[in-house]
Amino acid sequence: MKQLAAALLSSGLLALLAACQPGGQPPPRGDAASPQPASDWRWNLPAGVAPPPVPADNPMTQAKFQLGRYLFYDKRLSGSGRLSCASCHPQAKAFSDSAPLSLGDAGERTLRNSQPLANAAWHQTYTWANYSLTTLERQMDGPLFRTEPVEMGLNDRNLPAVLERLRADPRYAREFARAFPGEASPLTLANIVKAIASFERGIVSFNSRYDRYRAGQARLSAAELRGLKLFNSERGQCYRCHGSPNFDDQMAGASQGQPFHNVGLYNLDGKGGYPFPNRGVLELSGKPSDMGRFRSPSLRNAALTAPYMHDGSVATLEETIRVFAERGRHGGKGGDGRANPYKSPLLDRIRLSARDQADLLAFLKTLSDDKLVNDPALSDPFAAP
Repeated sequence: MKQLAAALLSSGLLALLAACQPGGQPPPRGDAASPQPASDWRWNLPAGVAPPPVPADNPMTQAKFQLGRYLFYDKRLSGSGRLSCASCHPQAKAFSDSAPLSLGDAGERTLRNSQPLANAAWHQTYTWANYSLTTLERQMDGPLFRTEPVEMGLNDRNLPAVLERLRADPRYAREFARAFPGEASPLTLANIVKAIASFERGIVSFNSRYDRYRAGQARLSAAELRGLKLFNSERGQCYRCHGSPNFDDQMAGASQGQPFHNVGLYNLDGKGGYPFPNRGVLELSGKPSDMGRFRSPSLRNAALTAPYMHDGSVATLEETIRVFAERGRHGGKGGDGRANPYKSPLLDRIRLSARDQADLLAFLKTLSDDKLVNDPALSDPFAAP
């Protein structure tokens, strides 16, 4: 199974991109397959945000984006035919999940919280703690083929049947030919991955009230302005890990070294231990100092993406702010995270009063993008009108 996945996904690619997809019309219904040049894609980004790099062997096209949209929402792509990518990344939740751990194709829960996909194109790495996954295409190997636990439920045995389900749909015969012109048999797993990655790159969120404030098109309240000031202050320290245009440290040039951090969420043994198998970058590197180090997620749409942290163990945004204000989580079965020896020293610089926390909350709510969660260009094409 891994050999098959590696062969299909090792076609190079360079992930890190996202876009505002213009038009948003359903795929055309004509019969003739017409090549779609890369130039038919148009980025629509605010000042100060450069387009993300595009893989040389998977350039953005409208045809691929539209095909990827269908595949992203198509439950036939899972082993059982009951689960789609959107099952764990619904649009209404800014393409995250409302459950701490998502439900996979075999009824098992995932090991980590489902991350929002908006602006994923700019990420330097993918998943919570894997610095080796640097493209959306390579990342997709995990949810498609993972067995412990099962997510989408694909394997060597059922893959031919899954592909046949899609080939039986006349729409896909047309749209794969449009998206991958010149290929004799374009409906392959490799092209499925390329199309879904193209759709994910088109999930862009730069239209919050904060963005409109920056453009001089909206106003912030006094509390929201105080929160913005705290966000960028030494007392708040938020900007240290969330200071890029995407409010994370994943964008190129936004971080020094590996953008993974221990925020004192656990200290099981008094020596910094996190619960297995969620021990952060340590699981890959084997370095004790990487215990509990996870990526800092984007704070865009944070008010829509509860619950929080890598394991979904923090229920609300208010509680999340409080964990940082108290410089680590404590008082539960997870030990005193404030004393975790691997905790980022940035947390101990934080000084936030109760009013400060309320102001920060008010500011973070300005990062919600109503257009994103209501955009028909990103919606489920199989849903009834």
